[in-house]
Amino acid sequence: MNADASGKHYSYSVYADRATAESFDRRRFGGPIGELVAATQAHVLADFVGRVQGRAILDAGTGTGRAALLLAAGGARVTGVDASEEMLKIARGRAADQGATVRFLAGDVHRLEFPDRSFDVAVALRVLMHSPKWQLCIAELCRVADQLVILDFPSRYSTALVQSVARRLLYAFGVNTEPYQVFSEADVEKALERCGFRVRSVHRQFVLPIALHKAFGSRRFTTASEGFLDRLGLLKRLGSPVTLVAERCVVS
Repeated sequence: MNADASGKHYSYSVYADRATAESFDRRRFGGPIGELVAATQAHVLADFVGRVQGRAILDAGTGTGRAALLLAAGGARVTGVDASEEMLKIARGRAADQGATVRFLAGDVHRLEFPDRSFDVAVALRVLMHSPKWQLCIAELCRVADQLVILDFPSRYSTALVQSVARRLLYAFGVNTEPYQVFSEADVEKALERCGFRVRSVHRQFVLPIALHKAFGSRRFTTASEGFLDRLGLLKRLGSPVTLVAERCVVS
């Protein structure tokens, strides 16, 4: 994940913990709803990247390497970067088990140690929400990407706002939690535009809180309820997390 210059931001300390790294995939992608989240993420990533074979792709904030391994399986030349050595240990172990070739490196998404435009595509999933300097992260992703930047974030105009505020309050009172931030799509688009990128496509996942879906633990309920809310037009307005792909603008 991310660290600020002093290394004291909560995301650095949380994900540097071995127990957190070992339980991350189980907590995020376990159970029927976690499996649905993983499958949707894989589908959206494949759709946004397009042709994968032979492309150089950076997975920034790679964590346990899920996205990096998916892209490598499609034939991409993948580099995964993360500030947590514990998360990278999990990623390297998974790559070895799968016989995948991925270059996993320790690094900070705020200061990527790669030349300009050295990757065809730069991906950053679950990074902005935990970043102390999210605009700097976007600038770095755009700097090293020659063609596309793919990232996601919890929407300010969704139920994620309530959970974000609650976690910030709990964290302020010393509770061990992750006080993530939420974003407006317009703010993220403006940051990308300042770096010469234009949003090409957007995907929104849930209207209802993912915690509610996990509490029910029913893929049928999730599919039916979210489908109904989508037909009402609420997914486009309130859906979260938001995943988008932006392409470098061609200067004539």
